Amino acid sequence: MDDLATSIATTRLDHIAANLAGVRARVGGRRVLAAVKADAYGHGLADVARMIEATASADWLGVATAGEAVALREAGVRLPVLKLSQALDEAQITACVEREVDLAVVDAAGIDQVARVASALGRQASVHLKVDTGMRRIGCEPADAPGLARRADAAGVRLRGLFSHLPVSDTEDGREFTQAQIARFAAVLDAVTTARGRVELAHLANSGAVMMHPDAWFDLVRPGIMIYGSKPDPATPDTVALRPGLEWTTRVSFVKRVAAGETVGYGRTWASARDTQIATIPVGYGDGYSRRLSNRGRVLIGGRSFPLVGRVCMDQAMVDLGPDAALAPGAVVTLVGRQGEEEITVAEIAELMGTIPYEVTCLITGRVGRTAARP
Repeated sequence: MDDLATSIATTRLDHIAANLAGVRARVGGRRVLAAVKADAYGHGLADVARMIEATASADWLGVATAGEAVALREAGVRLPVLKLSQALDEAQITACVEREVDLAVVDAAGIDQVARVASALGRQASVHLKVDTGMRRIGCEPADAPGLARRADAAGVRLRGLFSHLPVSDTEDGREFTQAQIARFAAVLDAVTTARGRVELAHLANSGAVMMHPDAWFDLVRPGIMIYGSKPDPATPDTVALRPGLEWTTRVSFVKRVAAGETVGYGRTWASARDTQIATIPVGYGDGYSRRLSNRGRVLIGGRSFPLVGRVCMDQAMVDLGPDAALAPGAVVTLVGRQGEEEITVAEIAELMGTIPYEVTCLITGRVGRTAARP
């Protein structure tokens, strides 16, 4: 129960809605697919999806697994949903087709399998053909796309979309590679159109392309990390103003005096250079607060910034308050978010961890309490 949790992550649904409004303004009349996979990047799948539907912030939702698609429908969400990677077996296809979830297909075997399952259910499946334009992860070769499109038509499957993905659309260094991908995708789209007519939705643009590559927008864009308030790369230009999608707080659980020279925590990796006060907070890597923040992260208490010291434990971490801070157990601690003039962003934590913002929020575990600030 959230009222028994030792920390609370607050999803700023109002900020996510504002970020999506920024995407809509940027891309004009194109449709928008909001990526809500991985529990909406750790922000809460059902809450985020329901808000998007209620506010018409996006036209589509994107998931990675059949389980996520089922969870959306069980939450009462009726927006169109695309499973962005191919289904692994007939059970997954069945679950999606029964719930009117569009499927990604990448080859003839996958198209035929979807057709068989849909026929057995007495339904027509909708699919989007994934083309590999350079990511080299999943997708058909560009030259095979027209034939596969015709195969889908012949099999009685509704070919609703043609799409691909961009691995380096978020930096200047990736501009040349990305432009080549965009041109390759446009050529595939032309070839498919010649072979069987235009598909309803051609889509290529992820967050980086929304922010940097207008010629990648086509019919629909697929923003992910940017709708949760972080740029895909620190160097990505600020072409859309973004607001943080999440705040994370806890409380001081204990304060003790530590003498100069004493060490704190596992491994004795930090020793105090002076007499000081150490606050313990009841959050650790068991909550998704990474051990890589040991001796380098910081928290906000009373509008001031204080450093983490010693190793982050599974359930607790320690903070150096200095010799004179007048703080007591119960004081609110901000792990992510703002207090007064100070702010800790997901991007800052990602840099300290040597990772990307996506991972920071996805790491937050189920024992962290959840709440939401709504539009």
